Amino acid sequence: MTIDWVNFTPWASLAGGLLLGLASALFILLNGRVLGISGIVGGLLNPKAGDIGWRLALVAGLLVSPLVFVWLAPAGWLSAPRIDASTGLVVLAGLLVGIGTRYGSGCTSGHGVCGLSRLSPRSLVATLAFMATGFATVFVIRHLI
Repeated sequence: MTIDWVNFTPWASLAGGLLLGLASALFILLNGRVLGISGIVGGLLNPKAGDIGWRLALVAGLLVSPLVFVWLAPAGWLSAPRIDASTGLVVLAGLLVGIGTRYGSGCTSGHGVCGLSRLSPRSLVATLAFMATGFATVFVIRHLI
C-alpha cells in the first residue's frame, strides 16, 4: 500500500473533523437534536409547524459552505475532484445510500459522529455495518471485478 503524498491532506482533514465535532456538539447542546443529515433533510419532506426554518438554514449552509471555502481557501488547498465512475453509477450509489439510510434509521453523520459520541449501542452497530460494507465494496470493486 502506498500513500498518495500529493493529495494527502492531514491538516485539512483534522480541521474538518474538529469543525464537524464542534458543530455536532453545539447542535445537540443548543437544540437537543442529533446532527444527522438524513433526519434533517427527511424532516423537510414531512414538515411540522415551526420546524422548517432551521432545517432549511442548515441545508443551505451545507450547500453554500463549499463555495465560501473555494473563495477563501489558501492557494494549494484545492484540487479538482476525480470520480472514477459513470454518472449512472454515481446516481445508483446515491440511491443505495439513501435506501440504506432509511433501513439503518440514520446516516453516517447521525450514527458515526453523534451516536458514537453518545455511546449509543445502536449507532455502534450501524457504524460497524457502514464501515464493513464500505471495506467489502472497495475490495470487490478493486480486486475482484
